[in-house]
Amino acid sequence: MSSKFVRKRTTKTTSPVTDSGNEKTRDNSKNETPDDTNSGDSKPLRKSTEEKIDSDVTEQTQVRRSAADADSDFGVLKGSYWLTRIVLIRYMGFIYFVAYLVSLFQNHQLLGKDGLLPANTYLADVKRRVQLSSPWSLVSAVPTLLWFVDNSQDLSHWFDVIAWTGLSIAVFMMITGAGNWPLLLTQWLLYHSLVNVGQRWFSFGWESQLLETGFLTVFLCPMLSLSAVPRATPPSRVVIFAYRWLIFRIMLGAGLIKIRGDKCWRNLTCMNYHYETQPVPNPMSYFMHQSPEFFHKFEVLSNHFVELLAPFFLPLTRRWCMLGGAIQILFQVVLIISGNLSFLNWLTILPSLACFDDLSVAWMFSSGPGSAKARVVDLRRKEKSGSGPAPSLSRTIRSVFNISLAVLIAYLSVPVVQNLLSPRQAMNTSFDPLRLVNTYGAFGSVTKKRTEVIFQGTSSSDPSSPSAVWEEYQFKCKPGDVYRRPCLISPYHYRLDWLMWFAAFQTYQQNPWLLHLAAKLLVNDEGVESLIAHNPFHNRDPPKFVRAEHCKYSFTKIGSAEAKSGAWWKRKLVGLYLPPVSLDMLGKLISDMGWPQPKRKMRKL
Repeated sequence: MSSKFVRKRTTKTTSPVTDSGNEKTRDNSKNETPDDTNSGDSKPLRKSTEEKIDSDVTEQTQVRRSAADADSDFGVLKGSYWLTRIVLIRYMGFIYFVAYLVSLFQNHQLLGKDGLLPANTYLADVKRRVQLSSPWSLVSAVPTLLWFVDNSQDLSHWFDVIAWTGLSIAVFMMITGAGNWPLLLTQWLLYHSLVNVGQRWFSFGWESQLLETGFLTVFLCPMLSLSAVPRATPPSRVVIFAYRWLIFRIMLGAGLIKIRGDKCWRNLTCMNYHYETQPVPNPMSYFMHQSPEFFHKFEVLSNHFVELLAPFFLPLTRRWCMLGGAIQILFQVVLIISGNLSFLNWLTILPSLACFDDLSVAWMFSSGPGSAKARVVDLRRKEKSGSGPAPSLSRTIRSVFNISLAVLIAYLSVPVVQNLLSPRQAMNTSFDPLRLVNTYGAFGSVTKKRTEVIFQGTSSSDPSSPSAVWEEYQFKCKPGDVYRRPCLISPYHYRLDWLMWFAAFQTYQQNPWLLHLAAKLLVNDEGVESLIAHNPFHNRDPPKFVRAEHCKYSFTKIGSAEAKSGAWWKRKLVGLYLPPVSLDMLGKLISDMGWPQPKRKMRKL
């Protein structure tokens, strides 16, 4: 009876899956005797051994299963763009949020009825020039929804409506990572409406780039669904490749305009000047400007590699494309660190993200049940097994639309490619009124000396008197007070400060809005005061005269006496930019421009 029992127990314990378990069990069975098996103490020992073996087997099985699942996830996520779409939509929401935030806080003062360049006056001029009255006809001349409201009066209310609507949609995009055609088309139309009445304030390349990028994002989304993972609407490969085509054109255009432009890009000296003379330097610009000569030459060579060679990685295999995208993103991060270039560099990162498939962005997502990543893995497994969504009329329509979109982009790209190949390459140009496919470029020429327009006011009745005391206005971000640290604002953007940089190497006659700015300063205009950092006449009677000096600025050297005293800049007077003017002297010009006359506001006692 005892030997029978031993044989049965031995059979049971010699059947583990692992070889090590078999060897261990055999050793135990050889040493067993009838007396041992009948002892009371041996039963718990055998039970513990069996439980340990079962536990080891279970653990190893789980490890193998996890490894198999990981390999399976690798297979299903590679080459798909479901998660990439979520990243792109969220990032586009962030860009829109910044753009509409700038509009919310600045459009009243820049484009409102009492703004520096009133939009209602601009639209009235367009209407007179084209001699049309129908809103639909006027849209072809200046594409903006503001034709469909009462644009003869103050448009500030509608600027607020547009900004708040855009911000709301942007927040939704950032939180959910989702969108559909109506939502994102509304976002695109609203910003288009601002850009086309923005005049000088919205005249820069990143506005067209935002519109082109936003247009592509519309068709990355499903038509109506607001799900982050709409099972019936896979991401459009046409849009993914259109993003890559966009970053290719942006970078190659920027590289070609440099090689064909300023000779300092060819002799590797442009970076000797760039950090000091760029529109709005930041604190890091101060230190990077003072890097050794060999490092500046390395920077120029790196720039040429990134802009002229790396774009050709994008049409290659998956790994090369990802490498090209990573290079472009790293380059934009360096530019963000070294200067305040609005949201331009942040925006340029977006199409580079389309170089990465779901497998490469999966680390950004949680893997819990019901998560976006889990749903994409499940969906892709079904697609691989042939049990995905069945062909339907809607999918067929979507395919036809994607082909049509590809044809449209190819057609609109023809003049863009011709421009890229032309020795007379134009920079930041649109070839269609809706700015769907554009040409880009930046810093084709680099200014070698920095000059600034410094506005000053005086309460003296005789501006030419040596006893007249002139007090300076300080702007939000542009250099003024030499002891003020350069600002750090990117991706936010001060439009007035940016335009003041261009005005410094032009004349006030080329920028009549500067005279309107002077008139506003002469009355302590609250709107203009909100655009600048310091009004010396705040809570005082307005100045009787305003003038502008032209000054040369350069960074102080690290360790110099000026730097030790706290000065970031050295300043030298070049001459008078705008002679002293009074409100009466500017009255006729303001009337001729169709701007409302500023009203003097005296200090309240």
